[in-house]
Amino acid sequence: MGAFALCLAVGVLGCATALPAFDYSKEPDPRQAEFVVGPSDVLRINVWKTPDLSVECTVRPDGTITLPLIGDVIAAGRTPSLLRAEIKRKLTAFLRDDNPAIEIIVETVNSYRFTVAGNVEKSGMFNTKHYVTVTEAVALAGGPNRYADLDKVLILRQGPTGARSIPVSLKEIYSGRHPEMDLVIVKEDRIFVP
Repeated sequence: MGAFALCLAVGVLGCATALPAFDYSKEPDPRQAEFVVGPSDVLRINVWKTPDLSVECTVRPDGTITLPLIGDVIAAGRTPSLLRAEIKRKLTAFLRDDNPAIEIIVETVNSYRFTVAGNVEKSGMFNTKHYVTVTEAVALAGGPNRYADLDKVLILRQGPTGARSIPVSLKEIYSGRHPEMDLVIVKEDRIFVP
């Protein structure tokens, strides 16, 4: 009986998933920070008491928008707060009011894109109006197909120091044992399901 229990324990341990040594708590959660404007986002810029300067515009692929009086302004890569400060600074040269009230509204989010590739039912680039997690992104791609290795999924993420790989086990997330692996996807992430 003791030998049987020992064989059973070895068999169970042999099937256990080897977890990657990765600190998931250090990954950014875009839900906890102000939205960063990107190409194709639609912005509404209101200048109080000056309707001629209030516009709705789409951020061009080069990251700029064009506004009356001040011309081109770089919008991509900036938060609405930073963009508001830049527009206010430039407008004060043209207005009597040296502190114009400006409101930036993100009307439509189009820049939140990510790619899911590999052994999923429908690989491709996806665009959503809200933040999604790894499992939600894979579900948008139709889920893993029958050839997928759920233990070796990678998130390829561009950071300030270059591209890096984040290992994820969908099997561990689906089982509920390691929900911390179900990271929120950042703009331009690429998810690869081998």
